[in-house]
Amino acid sequence: MIDPAKKYRTRDGREVRIYAVDVKDEWPVHGAVRNEDGWHPVAWMRDGRWSYQDTLTDIIEVKPRIKREVWVNVYPGGIVDVLRYSKKDADDDAAPGRIACVRLTIDCEEGEGLT
Repeated sequence: MIDPAKKYRTRDGREVRIYAVDVKDEWPVHGAVRNEDGWHPVAWMRDGRWSYQDTLTDIIEVKPRIKREVWVNVYPGGIVDVLRYSKKDADDDAAPGRIACVRLTIDCEEGEGLT
């Protein structure tokens, strides 16, 4: 079910506005899609499909992005330490024999990799 409080985009990445989700029709979700020449009205089924088959105009939820920078200490044999939120913390917690201190940048959509 489409929730007007959430953010959506089309399968091909176009911006979507949702105006209503309770129209008494087979396509109860009404809104607009932003094309190169402006906004165009569109209606979707309850599940966000534009048609009975998958199309580029189907809408999918835009989930929040998670962006973090973390640091890990690396030891011989491929052993890595727990994540630290700063290089200073990684340096302070390093054990003897550390061979690297690596910065990792995490940039993913919420829920990515869980399904």
